[in-house]
Order: sequence, then structure tokens, then C-alpha cells
Amino acid sequence: MSSSSSSKTLRKLEVVSPVPADIDIANSVEPFHISEIANELNLSSNHYDLYGKYKAKVLLSVIDELQGRENGYYVVVGGITPTPLGEGKSTTVVGLCQALGAFLDKKVITCLRQPSQGPTFGIKGGAAGGGYSQVIPMDEFNLHLTGDIHAITAANNLLAAAIDTRIFHEASQSDKALLNRLCPLKKGKRTVADVMFKRLTKLGISKTNPDEFTPEEVKKFVRLDIDPETITWRRVMDVNDRFLRKITIGQGPEEKGMVRETGFDISVASEIMAVLALTTSLSDMRERLGNMVIGNSKAGDPITADDLGVGGALTVLMKDAINPTLMQTLEGTPVLVHAGPFANIAHGNSSIVADKIALKLVGSGGFVVTEAGFGADIGTEKFMNIKCRYSGLNPQCAVIVATIRALKMHGGGPEVVAGKPLDQAYTSENVALVEAGCVNLARHISNTRAYGVNVVVAVNMFSTDSEAELNAVKSAALAAGAFDAVVCTHHAHGGKGAVDLGIAVQKACESVTEPLKFLYPLDISIKEKIEAIAGSYGASGVEYSEQAEKQIDMYTKQGFSSLPICMAKTQYSFSHIPSNKGAPSGFVLPIRDIRASIGAGFIYPLVGTMSTMPGLPTRPCFFDIDVDTTTGKVLGLS
Repeated sequence: MSSSSSSKTLRKLEVVSPVPADIDIANSVEPFHISEIANELNLSSNHYDLYGKYKAKVLLSVIDELQGRENGYYVVVGGITPTPLGEGKSTTVVGLCQALGAFLDKKVITCLRQPSQGPTFGIKGGAAGGGYSQVIPMDEFNLHLTGDIHAITAANNLLAAAIDTRIFHEASQSDKALLNRLCPLKKGKRTVADVMFKRLTKLGISKTNPDEFTPEEVKKFVRLDIDPETITWRRVMDVNDRFLRKITIGQGPEEKGMVRETGFDISVASEIMAVLALTTSLSDMRERLGNMVIGNSKAGDPITADDLGVGGALTVLMKDAINPTLMQTLEGTPVLVHAGPFANIAHGNSSIVADKIALKLVGSGGFVVTEAGFGADIGTEKFMNIKCRYSGLNPQCAVIVATIRALKMHGGGPEVVAGKPLDQAYTSENVALVEAGCVNLARHISNTRAYGVNVVVAVNMFSTDSEAELNAVKSAALAAGAFDAVVCTHHAHGGKGAVDLGIAVQKACESVTEPLKFLYPLDISIKEKIEAIAGSYGASGVEYSEQAEKQIDMYTKQGFSSLPICMAKTQYSFSHIPSNKGAPSGFVLPIRDIRASIGAGFIYPLVGTMSTMPGLPTRPCFFDIDVDTTTGKVLGLS
């Protein structure tokens, strides 16, 4: 690592009121060359690869070089149960980091997920933050970035092709013909590919010369005998295309009637994305990719990517994607962007490797702030019980973002619908409605405090919020056990509007004394783990479908019951019913099905219906997106 640091790369924002469109603010600021941001972190040029002027991939070797260095403080930002409009978690993460770095003179790194093209062109818009708290260049952040999602798409679809091709070849060839092709003659001798030694061990075959295999061993080795009914691996693309949710493949004349139903997910729902987010090294990623289970054999044995011989090739496609992307905020503080797993089906957090690099780079007294997707019942719970288990990292503080509008909705306010004007209840003072909705905030606070971290509530202020409403939230938060509750105006004022939040977070980190506590141990049964999480939602019990019972038995027999649980449920309620606002309790949580991401390392129960391929609305965000052909600047991104 280089020993000297350059002068601080911080930028004073010229704030305008009313706040202009996000893309206009982003385009009004000339980013620093990314090498300046890297120098500020004491990274030398051999620690990163440049991707243009404003992005760089930070290499994992940094973790090894800084192994002995003390970690900084680790802060996770979650939220209350959101409205469909979102409550500004990403904006709060960026504003908090701008406050810590540009105003409180702390070493700080923001760690964010990479956004999918789905929301960017669909209904929600991008995920670079908003107003005067953004990651820039905003267009690059929200679009191709450094190609990680493209790499995931390519790897995912290579595995999908390998599955159907293997079924096709096994159906049309004898055992001997399969062996001849899988282990071709080289210089007069048959050899087993390196990737297949794992399979030989799994099958209990100690021989390495295929010519010495008995006919029974040949059959076991060459026939995966995949049961098409059990295949869980689907193809992916990074576009909201509802018409690909269910498709039929194998209709060409050359496929000889091998037709089956499957479908597409959006790329960020791929298990490969979850693997990228939870991996800790290149060798760990190779192991996880090879261990991904795509379905079962007809005898009920799990079939992995390495059984198909493709684990090494998947790792090659992902070898650059494992390095986090370095960017910057509007005020010149550093950002690491990495991974973007679906927050329902997967764990919805950015990567372990980005957090580990960041914690070493900021060092003792510095801050790493990362975001957990959706409300704290989903994102923060998975951050603690899945991400922190695999990383071994201990957060000191959890921020819960709240808005007056969301609390009013939880207090019984009218339905909030994306694309429709807000009801007057949300734009005029109603303290009673806010107070009624604070039951939602209170449950998130008590759930999060149970992990042994201090909780700071960030009230993301809108211009229509009254002082009496804001005070009601602060009082309710402190009564529920929050360490502090702070009103923030970072969307309108940048880091300056989150200085009080930065001070509260610093105090919360410095005063934490408890070790991290998990919600459940790993050595209890799958059902006991599910029931522990359901209890945190307020459920009085859990009801399992016949299919879910069957899957629990199968995963237990296959030896996967010690994995953590990643609950797939709606983000719009503690319960399984999106319209149940506030803090519902006494309900029975229905588990429709249970699936497993064995490579990523979790089992995910499906609560109700979860779409893994979103659809486009009548008027998608892409209506507003264009390019200025004179300047080349992107227009209309949000």
C-alpha cells in the first residue's frame, strides 16, 4: 500500500431549491478521476484496474495485504416496512457517508448493491441515491457499470445450456459412447477431466483410469440421470420481460421431442448473484459455484454444477466480477459497488468482499456503511443471520430509515400506489395517524436491537412533514429502545443534511458493548429456524404445504438442514399479506414451497407467491430516458 495520502478529494456542493431532477444534479458535477479517490484510500495503481475515468475494480489482494490492520466501524442501514415508493434507504446511506466524510472528517466508505436494469427501466428507477446524496456517474452506476451482471447472466445461461444438453446426450447414447466422449483418448490413453475427480469421490470410485471402471462404475459415472421434473435452474436476463416467466424449450426438430417447461428470471435473482455476494475469496467462489444444485437425479440425489463439469468455466466467467467497483459520491467520498442479489428470493445485501476491503481501508475509527434491501424484517435479518455468519464481521450500529408517509400508511392511511398522486392524508399534518403507524417502527427497533447492536432511527424528511409529526416519530423511536432518532434532510442538502445522523451513528458505534447475537443457531431443524424468523414477524405459528413438507424432508436427507434460512416474502408487510400494515400479530405464516441455493449457502422458504421476473408497467421509466446527441449525456434517468 502507498504510504502517503493526497489532499482530501472532497467537493463543496452548490445546493439549489427546489431540488432538481436526480440526473440533472448528477450531470452538473464533474467527478474526480477515480485514481484520486483511490489515492485518498492509500491504494496504489497495482491494487486496482481502471474501467474508464470514473470507475475501477479493486483487487482482492488488498484484503491479504491489510490482514493485520484493525477494522473500522461497521454500520448497516435498513428501513421500516416500505411503501411502493421506497423510503430512501440508498439516499440515506449516501447522505450519511457524505456527512461522515465531508463534514465530520472521518474515513468512510459506502458499500452498495449494483442496481438491475429491471427497476432502472421499469417502475422504480435506479438505485444511486437521490437529490444531493448520490453516487456518480449516476448513468454508469445504473447501467452496465463494469459488466458484473452481464457476467452473471452469461454464467447462469451456460449452466442452463449444460443441463439440457446433458439430458439430451444421455438419452441418445450408450454408456460406452458417453464414456468415450466424456473421457476422450489422448495419446492412446483415456483421462478424466480434473473437474470430474470430485464426482468420482462422491460416487465412491477410487480408480482414476476410466479403462479400469467396471460396467456399473461406468454407468454411475457417465449418467447423471437428471429428473427433468426436479430442475430448479432457470435462464436469466436483466430486463423485466413478463412473457418469459414461463416458456417451453426443446421444440426444434433436432431436439427429438425433448420438450419441457421452464422460464426466465431476472439476472439479479440468479443464485450466481447470491454466490458473488456471499463469497469470501476466489477459491471460495469456485467451490460455491461448483456446489450449486440444479435438481435431482431420478434416484433423488442432488446434481451439482461440478457434476455437469461446468464449475471451472463458471468461475472463469466470474473471475473479474469478484472484484468490487470503486466509485464516488457527489461530495467525493468513496463508494464500493458490488453484487445485487434479489432481496426476496436471496438475501438482498451487497458483497462480503467489498465490506471486508472497505473495513480494512478505513481502519480503526473509520466507518463502512452498507445497505440491506427492503424493510429490516427482510434485509437486516438476512444481513445478520446469513451475511454476518459467512463473513464473521460484527456490526456496531443499525440505522432504520423511516418516513412520515410510510408511518401514516401503517397507521391506517389510504393505499399508496406508485405512479398515482399521494392522498391528501400524506401531505397534510396528522399526528395521530403518524403515532398509530409507529407500531411498525417499534417492532423493527426491538427486532434489530435483539442482535446486540445499537439502533439509530433516521427520519427521512419531506417538505410536507410537520415539526409535530417529526417529534412524534422521535419520541416513539426512543420509547421503543432506539439509541437515538434524528431528522435528516440529505436529499435536499447532501451530507450537510445528515450531520446529526453521522454524529448519532458515531456515538452508537463507540458505545456498543455486546457481541453479535443471531436469531437462531444453525444446528436446529429447518422448521425450527423458519419458526424463529416467523416469530420475529409477529406470527403465532407456521403452516406448511404438502410440497414444503416434502422439500424439508428431502433437504434434511440430503444433508442441507444446517444452512441458514432466507425467507422469501413480501416486503410490504411483516405478514404474508401486503395489505396488513402496522405490526400485525397472531397470524399463521403459510410456507408454500421450499427451495435451496446450496452454492450460495441458504435454504429459502416461499411465503405466498414470489415473482422472480418482474413485469413492465403501462408507462415504464424508459419513456423518459434518452441521450443528448450533442453532448452524449444521458437524460431522464432517476
